[in-house]
Amino acid sequence: MSSSSVNQPFTFGRKSRFMRWLSKLFKGGSANMSVPAGRPQFLGGEDMNMDDHSRTSKEKEELDRSIARSLAKDSKRPNGQRRGTGKDEDLARSLHDNLNSSSHAPSHTPWDYNARGCRKCSGCHGDIGSGNYLGCMGTFFHPECFLCHACGLPITEYEFSLSGNKSYHKSCFKELTHPKCEVCHQFIPTNGAGLIEYRCHPFWSQKYCPSHENDDTKRCCSCERLESRNTRYVSLGDGRSLCLECMESAIVDTGDCQQLYHAIRDFYEGMNMTIDQQVPMLLVERQALNEAIEGEKHGFHHMPETRGLCLSEEQTVTSILKRPRMGGRGLIGIRTQPQKLTRKCEVTAILVLYGLPRLLTGAILAHELMHAWLRLKGFRNLSPEVEEGICQVLSQMWLESEVMPGSRNMPSTSTASSSSTWSYSKKGGKSGVENKLGEFFMHQIAHDASPAYGAGFRAANAAVNKYGLRRTLDHIRLTGSFPV
Repeated sequence: MSSSSVNQPFTFGRKSRFMRWLSKLFKGGSANMSVPAGRPQFLGGEDMNMDDHSRTSKEKEELDRSIARSLAKDSKRPNGQRRGTGKDEDLARSLHDNLNSSSHAPSHTPWDYNARGCRKCSGCHGDIGSGNYLGCMGTFFHPECFLCHACGLPITEYEFSLSGNKSYHKSCFKELTHPKCEVCHQFIPTNGAGLIEYRCHPFWSQKYCPSHENDDTKRCCSCERLESRNTRYVSLGDGRSLCLECMESAIVDTGDCQQLYHAIRDFYEGMNMTIDQQVPMLLVERQALNEAIEGEKHGFHHMPETRGLCLSEEQTVTSILKRPRMGGRGLIGIRTQPQKLTRKCEVTAILVLYGLPRLLTGAILAHELMHAWLRLKGFRNLSPEVEEGICQVLSQMWLESEVMPGSRNMPSTSTASSSSTWSYSKKGGKSGVENKLGEFFMHQIAHDASPAYGAGFRAANAAVNKYGLRRTLDHIRLTGSFPV
């Protein structure tokens, strides 16, 4: 916002003799001037120009003496009575200021003067004597008292910014109001229409330049946040990157994940949904998971990337056997092992991408275990919306039990699944960072835009909230659809 100050035309009735003399003296002078937006005016002192050079010092001295005599006589009148009208007095002061200012001086209000007729500084509230002063926003300032409300330093530039009645350096006002990119830490540029355009993550509220969506900026494969220029993400070696917050609770090998896997099986058992078969669970790299997806004859997969898979066919899958270690900016020393998976029941194995945070790994396991439960219990030919939707509900229910214990009167698996020795508390507690990640994963499920995973979840969740999980599953078994 920029400032502006415009002199108002003076209107008055019959003039006193003194005022008629003043008017004659300044006949032809302009009383209606405008101030360029956002520009303080330097008035008085020795820096005068324009009209000041067209008037003689004798005229100035004569006017000063006349005003001083008039004010002195008025102060001696009984009951403080003054001669002439208030408008006459205002005009005299305005004409006097025109004599001691540039032709762009702003209008002055009566409270800018003290009882002795001296200007008052709106900054220090002291008198303004001889020397330079500023006329700005309808009032006066000593030059050193016209301060920026952000940095507290005097505003000496020709232009400034104004917000309400607060003045700012233009650079300080930009720092306060112009959004900065949280990736490159520069001011977000304007687009071709002169508007500030940026992207903002719907959960984390991370603001960034649109260009970073198409450049080489890394995105965390877990929380979706972009890599800031002053941080470094960890490369997982298969094209994925992980931010440091997600890396704190990441699970990186199959053995490390077994405790969490069995804890989630116990979670199902606590809801009277026991999974009788011992279904193998393997952590795999992205390439191995994609190859396994291609080998499946049936199934619906979440695009653009699937993070877990419930296998029904016999395959040989390469799993992560040994925990990698940190080296430079990535994980090194990964040991893999091919494993032949034979079909002993309707479910061959459960595969999950390695290197994801504990809560995300658990949510994927809860989803894939629901696929296994449905197949083992004889649910056949379900539509993607129904099967994926009810699996997402179980994933959300497990996350709620971890992040908001007691929300659905279900036991938490935290105490039984301190799965990541890198950061997860040995006492089974979760940090505030991990809880926030859990909230994000729940947000992802609830706001998924895909027809099967998103719309399917919302329909399934509405049915479970209305009829309960058991009645909803019975209805799906009989009709292949959700109860309404």
